[in-house]
Amino acid sequence: MPKKNQKPEHLSKPSQNQVRIIGGSMRGRKIRFVDGEGLRPTLDRIRETVFNWLAADISGANCLDLFAGSGALGFEALSRGARSVALVDSSKQVTQSLSKNIATLGIVNAQLSNLFADQYLRQNTEKFDVVFLDPPFGKMLLESVLDQLKPHLASNALVYVEQENEQSAYAFRNEWDLVKSKKTSTFLYDLIRLK
Repeated sequence: MPKKNQKPEHLSKPSQNQVRIIGGSMRGRKIRFVDGEGLRPTLDRIRETVFNWLAADISGANCLDLFAGSGALGFEALSRGARSVALVDSSKQVTQSLSKNIATLGIVNAQLSNLFADQYLRQNTEKFDVVFLDPPFGKMLLESVLDQLKPHLASNALVYVEQENEQSAYAFRNEWDLVKSKKTSTFLYDLIRLK
């Protein structure tokens, strides 16, 4: 039993460079990751909220985790029944770590690319049902990535976005519907859909 005012372990911050998959067929399995600039694995409680939002849409979905980092969102999607996930990250060290996790977890329906987001989107012709966008904070990447992403969205595709606090947050233009939105003291997270 956790002590009073202490969060249960599954809701705590990532420790020892690992996170756990929190739901689905790989629930409880560990993902190990390397330190990298701007790498912030999505916390368990946030992932739980996000996948509650996506509960009716994730099964059979073709997913893209564009700034994959630890891969927590992409691996969670596969665990919860996504058909496939493309994991993309610009860091060679990060993609090597993702490759090890893919092998350790025995995943066969993940594609891994060591590319910058814009390079991947220029080269790729695939359409995605669910996209995870958790770019490094402070780089002002969101607007250009969202514009480049549009041709890669399947009909009614959902895009999950994590971004900095409200003062520096990108305001979604009228072409995007805000489906769900929440915030913490340090960042915002939204589910959007192209109109």
